[in-house]
Order: sequence, then C-alpha cells, then structure tokens
Amino acid sequence: MFRKFQISLYNYPVFKFEILSESQKSRARVGRLTTDHGIIETPSFFPVGTQGAVKAVLPDQIKVAGATSLLANTYHLFLRPGPEIIAKFGGLHKFMS
Repeated sequence: MFRKFQISLYNYPVFKFEILSESQKSRARVGRLTTDHGIIETPSFFPVGTQGAVKAVLPDQIKVAGATSLLANTYHLFLRPGPEIIAKFGGLHKFMS
C-alpha cells in the first residue's frame, strides 16, 4: 500500500513523499522523497550543514558515511552569507561546491 504526500508552493510541486512499506509492530516505515534534485530513499542519514557546510568534516567524508543529502538552514544562510552572495555563485549547490 503506497501513501503519497505532495507539498506545493504556488502550484509548483516542491517535493513528494511516498510511504513504500510500514511495520505492523511499530511506526517504522520505508519511503521515497522525490525532489527537483533527485530521489532520496528513507530512512536516510542527513548531516546538517547549517550554513551550507558541515563543520570539521570534509565533503568526501560525508559521502563515505553514506549521506546522499545535506540539510541547510535557510534562515542562517539568509543572515550570513546572504541571498546575494549565494545568487552570485549560482545557487546553494554551487555555493557549497
């Protein structure tokens, strides 16, 4: 039984989440998160790079740890370095390199 959830912003689909399997004994579930940048199987390891970088860890080390995605805090990015600087780099993905 698949359950699908879709989040939209101004009639533009931002992402969708599908529950692929659920445990009958607990609330555990396996799912798939689809974004503009790809598909993320869940459960998943999401390091947090508050300002677009994970402190004291190199990008290659994050990949070796099994992370396929990184969470960034848009509020902190708004404060520093600011949207103008991120835009100069061509967006957050390029800013993070």
